[in-house]
Amino acid sequence: MEAAAERIGDAVIRTPLREAEIRGRRVWLKCESEQTGGAFKLRGATNRLLQLSDEERQRGVVAFSSGNHAQGVAIAARRLGIPALIVMPADAPKVKADATAAAGAEIVFYDRRSESREEIAARIAGERGATVVPSFDDPAIIAGQGTAGLEILEQCPEPVRTIVVPVGGGGLAGGIALACPDATIVGVEPAGWDDMNRSLELGEIVPVEPDAPATLCDSLQTPRVSPLTFAILREREARMLSVSEEEVRAAVRWAAETLDLVVEPGGSVALAAVLAGKVEPEPGTVILLSGGNIDPALHAEIVAGQP
Repeated sequence: MEAAAERIGDAVIRTPLREAEIRGRRVWLKCESEQTGGAFKLRGATNRLLQLSDEERQRGVVAFSSGNHAQGVAIAARRLGIPALIVMPADAPKVKADATAAAGAEIVFYDRRSESREEIAARIAGERGATVVPSFDDPAIIAGQGTAGLEILEQCPEPVRTIVVPVGGGGLAGGIALACPDATIVGVEPAGWDDMNRSLELGEIVPVEPDAPATLCDSLQTPRVSPLTFAILREREARMLSVSEEEVRAAVRWAAETLDLVVEPGGSVALAAVLAGKVEPEPGTVILLSGGNIDPALHAEIVAGQP
């Protein structure tokens, strides 16, 4: 992870750690929503792509994502002159699909309810001889995401005791858990998409239920976590929580009104858990704001309190 931090240092922003107050107590917000590409994903994507051989770079990369990893891979690939194709769900937010295309990546859309993004990516990669760059199931990706944790330890003026992190596939939470071994890790998922929580409770990986509810948290709609991230969070005895759509909306609104920050629903779930009283803001509490890519009209509706 330290090698990853040195490798990607010139390619990512050292995002701010902002002080805030919740229920009269001080907390710290790690604003990965202000990272290049609008999310932490550039960290892992850059670390992975920088380790490709010259031959692999020429053959290109294939990734699958609803948007944030897509943008991270697209930006990193463009900088390195690597052809990139992204498999994206047809219902991905337009703002994320447009940004991915603007970064120079080719996009193939699929139906997340009836098709497998992994199978589509594997087929295309096989046809092209390209390298698949997963969004979380890769040691280089996890190490890259964990560099945000190394920054937290350097930036926080008090001992870091608890880190509250959004969880989709678990790449960010796993990386943070490895980077900050003395901190308690609290992972937060959208209600109905809490497969990491259920997996840890059962002691084995289980997928999201087939009738999982619709959610604004598109960036956290991962149907199944990976053995890597599952093993890390189990070893670190991470505590898992879930938040409702109403709590997510309240967090997006609070970030805008209190700190003038634009945070997407999936990027706000950790904040939502603290605001809802599911995590007590004790001294040394750090909250990850993992992404800020949200349609402006949707953001305006949420801030205005519209359903």
